[in-house]
Amino acid sequence: MKQLFLCSYFAGVKKLFSDYAKEKNLENKVLFIPTAGNKEDYTAYIDEAQQTFRDLGFEIEVLDIASCDRETAQAKIFQSKILYISGGNTFYLLQELKKKQLLSLIKEQIRDGLVYVGESAGAIITSKDIDYNKLMDDKTVATELSDTAGLDEVDFYILPHYGEEPFTDSSQKTFETYKKQLELLPLHNHQAIIVNDEQIDILTIE
Repeated sequence: MKQLFLCSYFAGVKKLFSDYAKEKNLENKVLFIPTAGNKEDYTAYIDEAQQTFRDLGFEIEVLDIASCDRETAQAKIFQSKILYISGGNTFYLLQELKKKQLLSLIKEQIRDGLVYVGESAGAIITSKDIDYNKLMDDKTVATELSDTAGLDEVDFYILPHYGEEPFTDSSQKTFETYKKQLELLPLHNHQAIIVNDEQIDILTIE
């Protein structure tokens, strides 16, 4: 069963994830991949995401896939029941996932029941292709990325931080550029998309 929890800002949907974890009776261990933040100056959201998990009683194992070998990364993901991938630079994240040959493994694990939690960049990579995000993220930092094909787990294209500073202009420009070509799904920082196989629910904290 495909189980995805996708959002713009994980700390901003703490209540939604708390409810989700209780409903799913999730075990309390999370493999936490902060790699997308490696190319960002501002990374407070990564600390906030870790604190959110801790506040909800989860034990975190941090794995930076850019600084470990392929075998370690694959083994850790294979052993995990819950995988969280943080926000940051989407193109750099995808590059590192591809370098360690992790996309097909993550897809297999999702099919086998892995709960995938994606924030911003981590949510964007679930789409078929991430090229549409080049107006929000600097593509040039991913110098070794040869193609932009993503996990292809969802039929839509998440547009995170819609209407939120400092992404107001870039998110709006992305929307205007691609709204006729792609099934864009704009999310603000207090919304989450929950995917259970073919069922898709968009939840909002009021």
